[in-house]
Amino acid sequence: MEIKVVCQNRKAYHDYFIEETYESGIVLVGSEVKSLRQGKASIKEAYAQVEKGEVWLNDMYIAPYEASSVFVPETRRKRKLLLSKDEIRKLVGKVKEKGYTLIPLRVYFKGPFAKVELGLARGKKKYDKRAEIAEREARRRIQQAVRLKEKGEK
Repeated sequence: MEIKVVCQNRKAYHDYFIEETYESGIVLVGSEVKSLRQGKASIKEAYAQVEKGEVWLNDMYIAPYEASSVFVPETRRKRKLLLSKDEIRKLVGKVKEKGYTLIPLRVYFKGPFAKVELGLARGKKKYDKRAEIAEREARRRIQQAVRLKEKGEK
């Protein structure tokens, strides 16, 4: 099936350790789907919560559709996520553990359906971020050295 990514939370991998990912449907009303198809959405500040056996996405921004009629839904309203009961039960157990949260990683269309990829995340400390940056730079230097050596041999 064709996947068209609408928006991504690029900072999520910088700020959190992503333990698991889940694909869920999202309940949208009226013109929100058309606005999403135009790519007018943001999940930078968004997070998900489990309430009374249901998963809700909070603070996701979907811009109002310009050509819509009288009914315009609120831009940052709570939106219900569609997951199976087994997945929700599993998430409830994990989220109750200290330090875990649910964050949206990306919003995309899979065929005609809008989907949200949720990540079960644990926050990174400042020293974790620094160590990751140092590791990435070391890998980059090694790759550059290998490339220079290969050019010198040719």
